[in-house]
Amino acid sequence: MPLGFYTIMAAQFFSALADNALLIVAIALLRDMAAPSEYEPLLKLFFTVSYVVLAAFVGAFADSMPKWRVMLVSNTIKIGGCLMLFLGAHPLFAYAVIGLGAAAYSPAKYGILTEYLPHRLLVVANGWIEGLTVGAIIVGTVMGGFMIRSDVAQGLMALNLPFADTPFEAAVLIIGSLYLIAATFNLYIPDTGVDHKPLKNNPLYLLHDFNHCLRLLWRDKLGQISLAVTTLFWGAGATLQFIVIKWAEHNLGMSLSQASMMQGVVALGIAAGSIVAARYVTLRKSVRVIPLGIAMGVGVISMIFITSTTAAMVLMVTVGALAGFFVVPMNALLQHRGHILMGAGHSIAVQNFNENLSILVMTGTYAVLIMLGLSIDVVIVLFGLFVAGAMMMVKLRHEANQREFDNVALLEDRSH
Repeated sequence: MPLGFYTIMAAQFFSALADNALLIVAIALLRDMAAPSEYEPLLKLFFTVSYVVLAAFVGAFADSMPKWRVMLVSNTIKIGGCLMLFLGAHPLFAYAVIGLGAAAYSPAKYGILTEYLPHRLLVVANGWIEGLTVGAIIVGTVMGGFMIRSDVAQGLMALNLPFADTPFEAAVLIIGSLYLIAATFNLYIPDTGVDHKPLKNNPLYLLHDFNHCLRLLWRDKLGQISLAVTTLFWGAGATLQFIVIKWAEHNLGMSLSQASMMQGVVALGIAAGSIVAARYVTLRKSVRVIPLGIAMGVGVISMIFITSTTAAMVLMVTVGALAGFFVVPMNALLQHRGHILMGAGHSIAVQNFNENLSILVMTGTYAVLIMLGLSIDVVIVLFGLFVAGAMMMVKLRHEANQREFDNVALLEDRSH
């Protein structure tokens, strides 16, 4: 891999590290404020809403200038969200601003891979990016869980950080510095030399263009399968973050700080699965991993029978590894098809719209189930059945597409 790829990875690592550390700190702040328990999954909903509402515009924005500049602007917005939290804004609103920065960042982060690297390296590159992102989730959640411990909070105050009068303010300052490090790496990301499209001033044109790209990707036989899988994965993954915290607290008797470590164990499995997929699964064979998504859904249901920490960790690593192994090839296939059909930034924006709409729906549904007072075990069973059933439907759809393709090829052979 060229040196620029490692610079991209470093920028992504520190930005994702800060996002995930801040999530745990924000959950702790909500609890300190005695906010209703359903506010916790709403953090993810507020973070994600920008991805959906601005999907038609961020893709065009990402394709209108060098990707490193887009990433720099996006990280600056995230720093602004951190500053809001530091100055006392409600965690939901501050996290929404950070989500705005993340929404603009994502098309550039993935789009630059298709511009910078040949398509034969896309699965490997995605394996590394996903593995590193998951590594950032592991370290970030552990870091956030670590900073909310009472003994560590006292240590943070002993640092005498400027303007920090509380342990929470000290934690937010440290997390903000991670965004600054990411922004510094953005400055050293190489320009790929790809021509950029001037940003259109007419929002109606951008909406029409986005709608065209959306239809194009869903109608493509391979694009629709990979998009369905990644859409389901990210919605399920975001919801699983909160399910794991509540499950670890309820079934294993853990504190929030300890439960956030269990989140990191899932992420560790995803990283392992991502790296193995990058090593052994080619772009041509990517659709063969779909059955692992069904296995992941079944594996999640078995959480309700676990009462020991060791067994819980083994299960979480297994569920994470299955998820990482099946999503990386699907992600690479989707990027490849999208780049061919409409260009990198537009393709990633379509992907983000679908994936984050899934996150909104699934985390919103989880928040409603918690409001209704359902036990975490019932929620886990419903969640696992939904994931396994949805993946089965995707598998059947792909098999139907294959039969249709084979029949068309057979008719063409007979006509010659």
